[in-house]
Amino acid sequence: MLSYVALGLLVFVALVLFYGVIAIHDIPYEISKERNHPHQDAIHVAGWVSLFTLHVLWPFLWIWATLYRPERGWGFQTLQEQQKVDEALLIELQEKLDAQAQRIAALEEKLEGQG
Repeated sequence: MLSYVALGLLVFVALVLFYGVIAIHDIPYEISKERNHPHQDAIHVAGWVSLFTLHVLWPFLWIWATLYRPERGWGFQTLQEQQKVDEALLIELQEKLDAQAQRIAALEEKLEGQG
């Protein structure tokens, strides 16, 4: 009788471990689904592949899933906005520099005409 209890307990522990590992490997996919990640399917498939690669990919999947947020995307929007501002400033400075170069050229012509 005790052997059947031990066998039942062993089967129970094996099933809990088996399904527990699968549930843990679905965490990055669940995170990506919650955040409406554009690569949800890739993260889900990579989670299954990670089961066969001794869980090497799993930490990277977690990071990949948490990087994206719908309200800010990948986080580069502010960088793109800053680049647009810098580009406009650069154009403005180039125009000022061109105007100064024209003034200098006009003044040099005036000086050559006097001398």
